[in-house]
Amino acid sequence: MLKERRSLWWLLGPVLLYVVALPLYNRVEPVVLGLPFFMFWTLLATLLTPVCIWLAARRDPLWRADRDRERGDAG
Repeated sequence: MLKERRSLWWLLGPVLLYVVALPLYNRVEPVVLGLPFFMFWTLLATLLTPVCIWLAARRDPLWRADRDRERGDAG
């Protein structure tokens, strides 16, 4: 079952962005776009989280089948 749903690996993206990379970006310098690097990284991770979720959903065969079924019933 999970071999068919490899797209769910995209859901690890937010975890990696927030938790695993914390020691790498936990600093004030350098300043990026006027923000300390820590705040910039948090903002970037927040903006990338919906992208990861969207990619996981779009490529998931069960989500696609459910979406196609709903479109077929509505049409």
